[in-house]
Amino acid sequence: MESNQLLSVAEEFGCPLYVYDAAKIQSQYNRLTNAFAKVEKLQINYAVKALSNLSVLKLLKKMGSGLDTVSIQEVQLGLHAGFSPERIIYTPNGVSLDEIEEAAALGVQINIDNLSILEQFGAKHPQTPVCIRINPHVMAGGNSNISVGHIDSKFGISIHQLPHILRIVENTKMRINGIHMHTGSDILDIEVFLYASEILFDTAKHFTDLEFIDFGSGFKVPYKKGDIETNIEELGRKLTKRFLAFEKEYGRPLTLAFEPGKFLVSEAGYFLAKVNVVKQTTSTVFAGIDSGFNHLIRPMLYGSEHYIENISHPKGKERFYSVVGYICETDTFATNRRITEIKEGDILSFRNAGAYCFTMASNYNSRFKPAEVLWMDGKAHLIRKRETMEDILRNQVEIEI
Repeated sequence: MESNQLLSVAEEFGCPLYVYDAAKIQSQYNRLTNAFAKVEKLQINYAVKALSNLSVLKLLKKMGSGLDTVSIQEVQLGLHAGFSPERIIYTPNGVSLDEIEEAAALGVQINIDNLSILEQFGAKHPQTPVCIRINPHVMAGGNSNISVGHIDSKFGISIHQLPHILRIVENTKMRINGIHMHTGSDILDIEVFLYASEILFDTAKHFTDLEFIDFGSGFKVPYKKGDIETNIEELGRKLTKRFLAFEKEYGRPLTLAFEPGKFLVSEAGYFLAKVNVVKQTTSTVFAGIDSGFNHLIRPMLYGSEHYIENISHPKGKERFYSVVGYICETDTFATNRRITEIKEGDILSFRNAGAYCFTMASNYNSRFKPAEVLWMDGKAHLIRKRETMEDILRNQVEIEI
């Protein structure tokens, strides 16, 4: 989106504000499907945890996507958005058997990532198709907080525990219809991902009734000019060739599944905030905005970098600023960042704000969560109202003291 378009949206709906560009989501979805165009049965399951607004889910459904969910609430959101149960895969971690049974009763695809629950579920529901999440013990991501396929990860069943899996399947006579892995976000090296894929292919040979193999996602997107990203086109060529060969070896067609979240929505998102104060100290110039890590926690939690642009004066002289929030703790979005000259009242735009931004927002300091807007067909559509004091008080129960 252009600066003038973002400014017009900020003027109409106020700040702080999340804005999502529908055209960018569409182009990313098309880029991924085109990269695997030679695969006869390709299934893209959008990772709801990245951005769970109902209007975004409906947009992705219209494109042909399924859903990857990690909680019963995300399953329910998907059903509310109009997805059929068979287009939803449910991959929880550390939840109770009760929640898994609740999801299974809704008809979604179950994906289990630990031996205990696998055995319990198989004993009680041997006829319900189950996918198994494998931990390939491969470090494919660049950030230990979001890399989930390494040996110390809590996610998945260790590939070294395959004999245990096979014994459980044999004893319970349960039906395994899928094999899955997810190495985590920020895949930097395609060859490492392909190596992990070979582990998944070798595992798949042990199961005769598979319908799909799910390779997870974690494709890296660029966060600044010149930043590296996952080469989706190269991955498409190499993994397609290997997948088609495995299909022949396996003896029948299979679905190749992915579950992208960040890849589809990160670059489509903009977070707009107004500058409340420009504060000069003995060593730093602070630009204090009308937001904080209650709205955008990734820089503080992950050390992630979001490109920041002063869209009120995009062609001004550049100066160095530390951009900080209004939360009563260290609340820094950027340190000593080169940005065009900032004045009080200017609007700053944070790029790559589509994934894991609003979904991780909170009411810390009793601040309201921002509104969300979808920019589609040249128009701004409000898809979530800004919270009010009524929302803060809604579920509180006052007692006599």
